[in-house]
Amino acid sequence: QVQLVESGGGLVQAGGSLRLSCAASGRTFSSYAMGWFRQAPGKEREFAAFISRDAGSTSYAGSVKGRFTVSRDNAKNAVYLQMNNLRPEDTAVYYCAARTAAGRVSERNTYNYWGQGTQVTVSS
Repeated sequence: QVQLVESGGGLVQAGGSLRLSCAASGRTFSSYAMGWFRQAPGKEREFAAFISRDAGSTSYAGSVKGRFTVSRDNAKNAVYLQMNNLRPEDTAVYYCAARTAAGRVSERNTYNYWGQGTQVTVSS
């Protein structure tokens, strides 16, 4: 079992950057592939980024590709989301999630554990 805690959200102007962090408990963090999802007000939670257990593979939603970068440090039990050139439409609560299962990386129900989320607000 793993517990996830996100941090690093905040208010930023359009064009700015933020770096989100997700700290994981437990000694088996490297056993989990990790995803970042986001949920804007009144919308469903959507996939943003994915990183495999050994960081050898990453995947991004089309809306963030080229602007967001996901990384992880298994020695520190952490995963990160560097967000550059932020837009007002990136405003959302951002969640990290962990999974051991296979399947489409954008599918929410393939992830076993979720953090509580961190708010990102981008002003125009």
